[in-house]
Amino acid sequence: MSTETAGTESEMQVEVTPAAAEQALSLMEGEGMDPSIAGLRLFVQQGGCAGLSYGMRFDTEPEEDDAVSEHHGLRVFVDPASLNYVGGSVLDYESGLQAAGFHVENPNVVSECGCGESFRT
Repeated sequence: MSTETAGTESEMQVEVTPAAAEQALSLMEGEGMDPSIAGLRLFVQQGGCAGLSYGMRFDTEPEEDDAVSEHHGLRVFVDPASLNYVGGSVLDYESGLQAAGFHVENPNVVSECGCGESFRT
């Protein structure tokens, strides 16, 4: 499900792996949020040594112009400006000693900083 227009949906949508959805839903429920209404907001902001960085937070509902999609029970909200940078990306969650956390696999990135926290398209 997505509010994207036909023809650009697959290119502009952000996919979410089952592991990322499960972790995000668990965190949302721990904060007392209703996953049928609330969702995970993925956004891009200025910052980092490469110029842009990802941000994520839970929102109680989408904004009017957000792209809204649902993956494995998790609603994902992306504003139009951020979608230009993250469309076609995959949000994943890795657990482990060194790489634990959410990671965005973004096909639009041409370079990343050494620590992997910021990027350039």
